[in-house]
Amino acid sequence: MTEVAAAGAQLIQQVRVLDAVMGSDRTADVLVQDGVVTEIAPSITVIPARAEMVDGQGKILLPGLVDLYSHSGEPGHEPRETLKSLLAAGQAGGFTRLGILPDTEPAIDHSAMVEKLRSRRDALAGGDPSLPQLYPWGALTQGAQGQQMVELAELAEAAIAGFADGRAIQNPLLTQRLLQYLKPLGKPVALYSCDRTLRDSGVAREGPFSLIYGLVGDPASSETAALAALLECVAEVGTPVHLMRLSTARGVELVRQAKERGLSVTASTTWMHLLFSTKDLGGYDPTLRLSPPLGNPEDRLALIAGVKAGVVDAIAIDHTPHTYEDKTVGFPSAPPGAIGLELALGILWDAFVVKGDWSPLTLVRALSTNPAACWGQTLPTIQPQQPAEMVLFDPDTTWTVSTSTLCSLSANTPWLGKAIPGRVLRTWVPPR
Repeated sequence: MTEVAAAGAQLIQQVRVLDAVMGSDRTADVLVQDGVVTEIAPSITVIPARAEMVDGQGKILLPGLVDLYSHSGEPGHEPRETLKSLLAAGQAGGFTRLGILPDTEPAIDHSAMVEKLRSRRDALAGGDPSLPQLYPWGALTQGAQGQQMVELAELAEAAIAGFADGRAIQNPLLTQRLLQYLKPLGKPVALYSCDRTLRDSGVAREGPFSLIYGLVGDPASSETAALAALLECVAEVGTPVHLMRLSTARGVELVRQAKERGLSVTASTTWMHLLFSTKDLGGYDPTLRLSPPLGNPEDRLALIAGVKAGVVDAIAIDHTPHTYEDKTVGFPSAPPGAIGLELALGILWDAFVVKGDWSPLTLVRALSTNPAACWGQTLPTIQPQQPAEMVLFDPDTTWTVSTSTLCSLSANTPWLGKAIPGRVLRTWVPPR
């Protein structure tokens, strides 16, 4: 269980401090007083009275993680996830800011719903101030159904992270109109590109492995055709857009070309698309049924290279809880999505820093500073005289994923019952 950072003073001794804003990776003592980093030095000898001493040897202190988009079960599907369990899962995974998509019931398509969710979070944080800050996305369309736009200007005045449906809008004219109306509002916009006609009934990315495993294929063009059309709209209208859930090698190339053209776009992929591909679907594990589907091996490699090169700006968790009954069905019938807030940091660190060729700061940028930049927010940093928004992480601790060790109410993950590396020990979250 992640420890709650207490008020007062804490001295974290001889910890490895990572800061992507400053580009620094060093071992130091870090002094926190009343939620503010007051000193970072090779050795701190003047220690406040009654300061808590925290052994940082072998541990890593990194800026708070920022998740651009995940799903809450509350309101409407509380057996999957409540706001309390979602925030606890985020805290356990090292996230200090959580974006939630508007596909709740009722949807986050009016200002009263935004205020209700943020008030609920603040009430929960009264008993635990290190719970993540909550950033609801306001729906682009009524009920997030992609049919009729909401009162954008009214919703823009609420405390939303930006605008997103979380579902692919199928009407290109509506997308263009939305971008035109949103341009003067100055809020982040996130769009998911998928042509459902091209996807048809596909459940696995089309290719050799979908054929081998007998799964209906979803062609890469279901993503890339919609993405190419969206990029043309962005070029014409000029509204900055965040491109969600990139999953194909061609999609990475389209984003690279768009950035070279000077289009105002950022992009993210999900953590699961970096770790798995269609090659892993032979066991028909319903927890690997995702939307968009896992890419072919060459897609996965392109996404990994895209994150390392900065073409893909951010890694999103897209935490999607489902009950045991929902997911315990055949692969094609399973609702798409997997949980991940509590699992991602340790697994990604092990896969790409320990065993891969990413620098630690590459991962920190993709999970912390770049997502905050996509929102246009202050970047998490560990510097003197800055609010303490940070995570103490032990990469060498292993733990077993189970219904009793997870904070999430759902356990739809391929790591259920398995030992995984890395554990968050503590989080510090500034007040709103």
